[in-house]
Amino acid sequence: MSVQLPNLPEPWRGRVAALVSDTHLGHVRGRRFLHRIVKLLRRTQPDVVFLAGDIYDGTAADCDRLAEPLRELKPPLGVYYVTGNHEEFTDRSKYMRAIARTGVRLLNNEKLELDGLQIVGMHYSESVNRDMFRAVLNRVALDRSRPVVLLKHSPDRLKMSEQAAISLVLCGHTHGGQFFPFTRITKHIYGQFVHGLNRIGNLVVFTSVGAGTWGPPLRIGPNPEIVLIRFENSYAQQPGTL
Repeated sequence: MSVQLPNLPEPWRGRVAALVSDTHLGHVRGRRFLHRIVKLLRRTQPDVVFLAGDIYDGTAADCDRLAEPLRELKPPLGVYYVTGNHEEFTDRSKYMRAIARTGVRLLNNEKLELDGLQIVGMHYSESVNRDMFRAVLNRVALDRSRPVVLLKHSPDRLKMSEQAAISLVLCGHTHGGQFFPFTRITKHIYGQFVHGLNRIGNLVVFTSVGAGTWGPPLRIGPNPEIVLIRFENSYAQQPGTL
């Protein structure tokens, strides 16, 4: 999938990011499941990997052991992680520490500059609360003349994101509903942003249905996915791109 962003820095043109969300490691899916994901990512060789939350299921588990396969993931520009709502059912710091020990970079409500591209990572609680969301964006001091990628767990606060001149939001959370009747419920909540590539004003949003499942390991309709996103400068619009 290609995403076109205005004023994209030259080094990013043609680069590929992998988006992984909602693996829900815990009592149903374990280290072998994550190992298969890492193996696939190593084969596809993205330039950077974004982990958009709910890597854990929020259950009692050996956090370090479950995260161990991430040590094998070494894309040129790194791996970056923010928490989802399931990591915040209890103290999210234990999940954050386990992920960080693998060499993955936590984006703790902060901005990172990678070859001229501004990347903001926001944890779930801060990203869904209006005041906290605004406070983080004010603190990181975005340069509105250059593109900004926001990594967060859920497709919330999109109008505020567009008003803040964010270029691209990468998220998950919805599972595409996973199975009926939740497919209908999530569609009602998130509308067009329940899955896939969409736009609101100048903001492009991609919502992944995720790689795993919540609750029963069952999907009817939306297939699990790991998304590869190719960055392009916004010249002429091409078929199948935004």
